[in-house]
Formats: sequence, structure tokens, C-alpha cells
Amino acid sequence: MESVSAARMRTMAAILRDPNPVHWDRKAVAALGLGERTINQGPLGVGYMVNMLHAWAGENCIRRMVMRFPNPLILDSDRIVARGAVTRRYKAGQAAMAECDIWLERDGESGMIEGVATVCLPDNLTE
Repeated sequence: MESVSAARMRTMAAILRDPNPVHWDRKAVAALGLGERTINQGPLGVGYMVNMLHAWAGENCIRRMVMRFPNPLILDSDRIVARGAVTRRYKAGQAAMAECDIWLERDGESGMIEGVATVCLPDNLTE
């Protein structure tokens, strides 16, 4: 994500009926001493990681995700990269599975949002 979009944050706030002004009002964020950039919602950050897993292993690949939000302050205009690493591969019946550590990075700094995902691998990723 080259630049986290303030417009997407406003749209997501409306969809979620999120009353917190930090997702659409830059002055509300500035009053907290964080500058005049809106704060990304956690579900949007998780969505970036879902998109990364889908791009890697295909739609409907995710079987389980457990997320942590140790430092979820992702601001509009931040450059975010979703990353992951396979920690274990195994078979569940006939399905090839992978457990992955997943996280978001901002300018090479990780720990924005992190978690573990269980993914069903397509045939071309089983080797």
C-alpha cells in the first residue's frame, strides 16, 4: 500500500458506524499530539494482510487468523507493506496447509499489527 488513504478511513468509519473522529477529523488527531493525519482503523490493516495472503495462496485460502494490535497507529499517507513467513507446513487430510506469521511494516518498522494465519495451500504451492 503505497499510501494509506484518508478517504478509505472515512468510508470505513461510515460503514462501521464508528463514532471516533480520529478516523476522519485531522484536528481531532492533532489534539492528541499526533499531527494532522487521520488514524487507520484496525480492520483496514487486517484487510491489507488478508489481501496479501489471497495474492499468495488464492481466494478462500484463509482458515484461521489470530491478530494482535501492539502499535496500531497507522496514519494516512503512511506506506504500509504486508509481510509473512511460513513457520510450518503440514497435511490436514488431503489438504496442504501452512501456518504463517504475518505483520504490517511501516518504513521497515514492524509491529503495527501482527498475527498468525493458517492457510490452505493450492496445488502449485505444496512443494
